[in-house]
Amino acid sequence: MADSYAKLVRDRIPEIIRRDGRVPYTHRVSGSELESALWNKLDEEIGEFRQSGDTKEFADILEVIYALANFYGVKPSQLDAIRERKAEERGGFSQGTILDKIEGQTEH
Repeated sequence: MADSYAKLVRDRIPEIIRRDGRVPYTHRVSGSELESALWNKLDEEIGEFRQSGDTKEFADILEVIYALANFYGVKPSQLDAIRERKAEERGGFSQGTILDKIEGQTEH
């Protein structure tokens, strides 16, 4: 009996499946198909974390984010540097600040 998935998996998963004595059927995607598969994978990984609460899922989420960044031409080290610079300039999200409204005019 074969299970059907049609989803993006980590690069070494087929190798691991073969080691288990099973036969993986795979194909590779690129371009817009890869982009779509990565966005779907991100949604999947976020959903898995929200359902399980297992903090190990953050590693999977981060791996997909790095792959998406790479797809758009940004290396993981560049992404980390951008994140650090933005956190230094504008802060992070750990304090739970919710902006409700802003009063007053801005000068253009």
